[in-house]
Amino acid sequence: MADAALKQKDLGNQAYKKKDFDTAISHYKKAIELDPSNLIFHTNLAAVYFEMKLYDECIKECSTAVEVGREQRADFKLIAKAYNRMGSAHRKAENLEAAKGAFEKALTEHRTPDYRQNLSEVESMIKKAAEEAYINPELAETEKQKGNESFKKGDFAEAVKSYSEAIKRNPADAKIYSNRAACYTKLTAFDLALKDCDKSLALDPTFVKAYLRKGNVLKAMGQHQNAMDVYVKALDVDPNNAEAKQGYKDCSVKQYASGAGASNDPEAVRQRAMNDPEIQQIMQDPAMRMILEQMQSDPQAVSEHLKNPEIVRKIMKLKDAGLISMQYR
Repeated sequence: MADAALKQKDLGNQAYKKKDFDTAISHYKKAIELDPSNLIFHTNLAAVYFEMKLYDECIKECSTAVEVGREQRADFKLIAKAYNRMGSAHRKAENLEAAKGAFEKALTEHRTPDYRQNLSEVESMIKKAAEEAYINPELAETEKQKGNESFKKGDFAEAVKSYSEAIKRNPADAKIYSNRAACYTKLTAFDLALKDCDKSLALDPTFVKAYLRKGNVLKAMGQHQNAMDVYVKALDVDPNNAEAKQGYKDCSVKQYASGAGASNDPEAVRQRAMNDPEIQQIMQDPAMRMILEQMQSDPQAVSEHLKNPEIVRKIMKLKDAGLISMQYR
């Protein structure tokens, strides 16, 4: 009887490999009739149902396989395999909590990297589904307004709570991250502020206010060169932004004053500037030298060049270093 059952299983396997699922089902069912105590026949039949996307049938057969395995004291690895297949069927049927439970049971029987990965993926899917279900732009706007009110009152910790809730309700809104960054800045939690600025800019690379807030945070941290780089990016988006221009100017003055030992001697500042590799590169650039010559002979001709944020940045760097005396407007 057992040999006949195994023969039917082998015939079922051959049909399964050929994707002749109806024939495979017929052979596996005959194998079960001949030897109902072998859980492998049930898991094989479940595999066919899985391929046919008959997930309820697959789950039912896996449950039977577990019951048979328990009765026959089967190898725990085989029972784990039945639970894992059951979890996969639940996952395909979008019954994520049931899938999670099945994968957890598989791991209690036999821990493998694959089973652990399956559980991890389902847990991530459950978390993502919960987050998506929580999204509500209207409620996000309500929480954002609460945050704005708290911010105006100077209650920055409460504002952070409201903005955080707003982000959960609408994680795609770049402005909310920027608002929370402003709170973190007030609370001197600069690392968190920078993180929110970066998230805001990842969502909207043209959001000037986020660049300005990031630049201001870096300036407050004393990272003047990094702040200058951010202000330049703000000017790339909005070449006429007064706050970005002023922020760049403030940082460049502080940087060179600090680099020159806080000396008030303009010549000392200029000497320090000429040791800066970037300034050396600017001064050696033929195009920049031509622009600088035009500035001396015909200041009006330079106005067209000043529409280019990169040229503006270079000119401001030279001016703030004390190498040129142009009044940048």
